Formats: sequence, C-alpha cells, structure tokens
Amino acid sequence: MTPLSPRELDDLPCVVGIETAARALGISRTLAYKLAKEDRFPCRVIRIASTYRVPRADLERCLGVVHHDPPGDP
Repeated sequence: MTPLSPRELDDLPCVVGIETAARALGISRTLAYKLAKEDRFPCRVIRIASTYRVPRADLERCLGVVHHDPPGDP
C-alpha cells in the first residue's frame, strides 16, 4: 500500500475511511481493521454500522501535522 503524500493528506475530507487512515499511517489494511476492532487504533475511530471512520483532525494529530494560519491583516 502506498502511503499518502502530504498533498493527499491536505486534500482529505473531514472524515475518512479506515483504509485511507491506514495509508496515512503507513500500516496495512488488515492491521488497521484488527487494531480498530480491538480499540487499539492509534487515533479515534468512529464505528457506523459495519464501517469505521476516522476524523481527519484526529488523524493529523496522530501524525503530528501542524497547520499554521497565514498571517492576517493587523
């Protein structure tokens, strides 16, 4: 599985599937599902019926991504 580039990470929607989160974290799909089922995924996972979703903000925090706001007008 090819990891996400920084650009791809910036383009993600507010909530992503577990497979996309796995790509961002550099882990396999199988391991991602295993960790989610065991409540050991490295960031918050939301279970909706039989699917898992990961908030982008939590994923970015887990990855140590820091966003800097552009300087505003004084």
